[in-house]
Amino acid sequence: QVQLVESGGGLVQAGGSLRLSCAASGRTFSAYNIGWFRQAPGKEREFVATSGSGGRTSYEDSVKGRFTISRDNARNTVTLEMNSLKPEDTAVYYCAAGSTDPGFRPYEYAYWGQGTQVTVSS
Repeated sequence: QVQLVESGGGLVQAGGSLRLSCAASGRTFSAYNIGWFRQAPGKEREFVATSGSGGRTSYEDSVKGRFTISRDNARNTVTLEMNSLKPEDTAVYYCAAGSTDPGFRPYEYAYWGQGTQVTVSS
């Protein structure tokens, strides 16, 4: 069992930055692949970034070069550093834990946080 809690969302102007954090419970955190997904109103949940248990990272094309995912297994945390934000990045952001590495689809993740809202104004 893994419980995930996201934080760090908010309102920011286009071009600005935000850092999202995901705090996890559970002693086997390091064994999981951790992913960030986002869901905008009326749209399906989509992949953003993932950090595998071995440290490999992957990004959705539209965030490459702007977003950075990192994990601290000692603190059971994963962060998503988001720079050069655009209005189209507006969504609820979720972190998730799963066993598929890498995982690009929501169904590959068994555990989910409650989400944190990110709003980017133009």
